[in-house]
Amino acid sequence: MKQEISRKEYARLVREYAPQVLDLIMRLLQDRREAEDTAQDAFVKAYEKRSSFRGESSFLTWLLRIAYHEALDHLRRRGPFMEDIGELTTVIEEEDLSTQREERILLMEEAVEELPEKDQLLLHLFYYEDRPLRDIAYIMDAEPNTLSQRLSRLRKKLFLMIKEKENE
Repeated sequence: MKQEISRKEYARLVREYAPQVLDLIMRLLQDRREAEDTAQDAFVKAYEKRSSFRGESSFLTWLLRIAYHEALDHLRRRGPFMEDIGELTTVIEEEDLSTQREERILLMEEAVEELPEKDQLLLHLFYYEDRPLRDIAYIMDAEPNTLSQRLSRLRKKLFLMIKEKENE
């Protein structure tokens, strides 16, 4: 079922989804100005390709896929992927956590930062944004089963990395 999006509706959707698009791109580019420029490019590309939106996913998922690929293209033009796509942290009330748990969380954050950018993004989308695997698969142009297996391997890898850091 093909859905044509009107210019007015598209402008409303851009206003609504700009924060999520910018957040995704910022995680890859780590530069606010570059991320804003790339987000604008993604919105322009999405507008130009709006007739290709078939409603197989949500508009946001379709838009994030375009933004993800625009950010990857930007990184390719810029050069090799950066080592760190940003911290994947949650708000933690320090007074509610034991010192041992705080240290473990810091070790986990360090371990996550050592992962490749695509793995960090996968973890962020799945755990912090609570996106379904089918949406993440669409965004990252992968199969849901592949991402599920990758998440399983990442959990094991992070566990081992944290254990290794605890023993240092």
